[in-house]
Parts: sequence; structure tokens; C-alpha cells
Amino acid sequence: MTVLDDRTTAETWPAAYPQGYAVVDVETTGLARDDRIVSAAVYRLDARGNVEDHWYTLVNPERDPGPVWIHGLTTDVLEGAPLFPEIAAEFAARLDGRVLVAHNAMFDWQMIAREYARAESAAPVRQRLCTIALAKELSLPLPNHKLESLAAHFGVVQQRAHNALDDARVLAEAFRPSLHAAAGRNVRLPLLECRPLTEWAASPAQPRIGGQASASPYPSSYRAGSWRPSRKRPPCPHPNPGRYETDKPLKQGMRIAFSGDTSIDRELLEDRTVDAGLHVAGSVSRLTSLLVTNDPDAATSKTVKAKSFGTPIVDEAAYTQLLRDVTPADG
Repeated sequence: MTVLDDRTTAETWPAAYPQGYAVVDVETTGLARDDRIVSAAVYRLDARGNVEDHWYTLVNPERDPGPVWIHGLTTDVLEGAPLFPEIAAEFAARLDGRVLVAHNAMFDWQMIAREYARAESAAPVRQRLCTIALAKELSLPLPNHKLESLAAHFGVVQQRAHNALDDARVLAEAFRPSLHAAAGRNVRLPLLECRPLTEWAASPAQPRIGGQASASPYPSSYRAGSWRPSRKRPPCPHPNPGRYETDKPLKQGMRIAFSGDTSIDRELLEDRTVDAGLHVAGSVSRLTSLLVTNDPDAATSKTVKAKSFGTPIVDEAAYTQLLRDVTPADG
């Protein structure tokens, strides 16, 4: 693939492309909604992907650090680190007015949005771009969607995998040629809206690292007392009425599956689904009523199965409209 330089693209650079980017990586205590950020890094890039500056910080997660064997940040290392509210303003300044870029951007954005929600604030981010989605738009010949594969494709050398600063550097170096390739072909950038969390309230503060008697040996998502702890949803009380029919309302009991990135926090969208009397399905089967995805052409297992079963597919915007008027189950 030919990567265009700035001189080549000076006159043909798409006018609709963003004017700046913030390439972000966060390391966390785990993957659940109540997990916390333990380190964060931001590389600020200009409109053509050139690095302007970078920033890195540790963050005291106020709990055990989770998978130390992955991110390498122990309780002792994090004990003296600032709390998220203490770095929130600087973090926000790095993001302000820029498109957030990350590898699997939905995860990074949701972790960041939740931290700001706990701090009773919001990150100044309006759009995000996932480099996995961009690689798909460019049809890059990658063996998988790991960061190391994207880096290898562009000859970028990883030095410390799962170190937030090095991962952000690697992604910034791989994003620039991706951006230029997209610009040279006038490819639409897969931008998604970032919506701050306004429906979840913060819980009482947890003890800082260093004040705990011992670190929990269990995964962080199983710990009690944390902000909006994970829970098992009760089964849907309504029978499945079958598949969704176009131009008709959803009906309580329908089985709804989700695939890919969403503008609304995924778990919040699932909560709204359950509150409406619908069933959240973790996979797609012949019983699935509807698949919600912003990328229906992606060859994910869910979209492939949905198409093979004839399961209806709608995007997130259409689905949130449908959620406003769900028909009660047959009594």
C-alpha cells in the first residue's frame, strides 16, 4: 500500500477530516464497568497525524490493581499516584477539541467516561475513532486485530506492550500512515459520537491503595462496594414474541443482541433494553429478534449469523428510537 506524504496530500486532503487527534491508551484494573484506570497516556496529533506532544500519568485506582502480570503496576507503585479527580483537568486539556483515537476505542472511551462520571464531570470529547474500524475500512491485510499486528504492518516496533505510554506511541505511529492512506483514497473515517455518562451516579469513595489490609485475590469485577458493581441481570419475565418486523414497534420479551462499537455506553444501552422489558442476548441464534450494530458489513460472528438466519439488523440510532415505544407483552 502506498502511503502519501504531506506534500502529496496538501491539495487533496479531505476537508471534512478532523483538525486534531488525541491518541489514547489506558491500563485498567479489569474489563468490567466498576473497574478503574491505573495509568493513562495521550499523544496529541495535528490534522495530518504529526505528533505535537505526549503525556503520561499513573492513577491510584482506590482498589487492588488487578492483573499486575499484564500492566506491571503493583499496589506499591500506585500507592503514591494521584487519584483520577486530581489528573482529570490535565487529562481533559489533552483531549479537548480533538477526536479520541484508540485501539478498540469503545473500551478506552467507556473507561474514561466512567472515571469522569465518578468525578462528577465529563471529558470534553465529542467523537472517537477506533483504529480497528479504520483498518477494516482500509482493508489492511492483518492476520488479526491486535495492536501488535497493526504495528508490524507499518513497521512500528513495540518496546513495552501494555505500558500505556508505549502503546499510545505505537498507535500514534501506526495511525499516521493509516490516516494518510485514508486521505489519499478519500475514505470515510469511522467516527462515532462520544456521549458522556449522565445517568449513573457516583458511589461513596473507596479506600485508597495503601489503606487496604490486603489485595483481593479475585478479579476486580467480583469485588463488592465499588461504583455501580457488576451484577447478574434477572431473566426477562416476558415470553419471546418472535422477530422484529420493519416499521412495527418492538415488543416486550424480544431478544436483542448487540455487536460492535456504540455511541452510548454499551452497558447503559443494555440497561435501557432491560428496563424496557426486552431480553439482552449475548449471542445470535434463530431465536434472536433483532441485532443492533453500527457496522452491518463487518464479518463478526454475530453479523454473519444474523444474515444466515435472516435476523433483522438495525443501527444504534434506529434502535434508540424504537426503545421509546415498546409494546407491552401479551397479557
